[in-house]
Amino acid sequence: MLRRSWGQSGRRWGNVHSRILGTPATQGSLLPTHSCWTACSCLSARPFKDERIPEGICEKQTEAEAEIEELRGPMLEDVRLWAQSFEQLIKSPHGRASFRQFLKTEFSEENLLFWLACEELKKETNRTMVEQTVKQIYEDYVSILSPREVSLDSRVREVINNNMMEPTSQTFDDAQQQIYTLMQRDSYPRFINSSVYADLIKSLEEPQTPNES
Repeated sequence: MLRRSWGQSGRRWGNVHSRILGTPATQGSLLPTHSCWTACSCLSARPFKDERIPEGICEKQTEAEAEIEELRGPMLEDVRLWAQSFEQLIKSPHGRASFRQFLKTEFSEENLLFWLACEELKKETNRTMVEQTVKQIYEDYVSILSPREVSLDSRVREVINNNMMEPTSQTFDDAQQQIYTLMQRDSYPRFINSSVYADLIKSLEEPQTPNES
C-alpha cells in the first residue's frame, strides 16, 4: 500500500479541499492497492446515454463574477433559470449551494462534491499536485472503503484503475460524466419540484417592505 506524500503540495491540497468541498483532507488514510481497485469493478450501476458535460461549464464565469454573485445573493431571474436546464443550475454558485443542500436531504451530496473535485483537478497543471489530487479524489469518492463512495459501474471503474497507473487531470473524466448524468436525470428533476426550490422562488417573489422613516 502506498502512503500519500504530505509536504507543501499536501498542505496546498488540504486548503483547496477545504475551500471547495467544505471538508478537510487528512494525512492518515492509505491509498487502496491495485488489487482493491480491481475488486471495486464488480459494482454496477444502470446504463446511461452519453450526455456530455458542456465544455468549460464552470469557466463561463470569471472568479470576480462569481464573487459578485455570491455577495449579492440569488436574484429571482437567475433562480428561475435553474429550472430551464441542469447546466444553468450547476454553473451558478448559488445554484450549486442550493442543490447541495437538497442533495444532503437525499444523502447523495457526495455526487456533487465528486463532480466539483474533478472540475478543480482539470484546472491543475502542476504534475505533483495532479498526482496528489488524483489520489485524494480516489480515496474520498471512488474507494469502496470511503463512506462517500459514489456509484460507478464496472466499466468506468476499470477505466479509472488503468488511469491510476499514470494519473493525469483527465483520470476521472468518464466517472465525472457518469455522475453528472446521474444528477441530471435523477436528483435535478426532484430538486426543481421540491419545496426547497419552491420556497426560494416564493421568498424572492415577495415584495420587500420599505423601511419606514
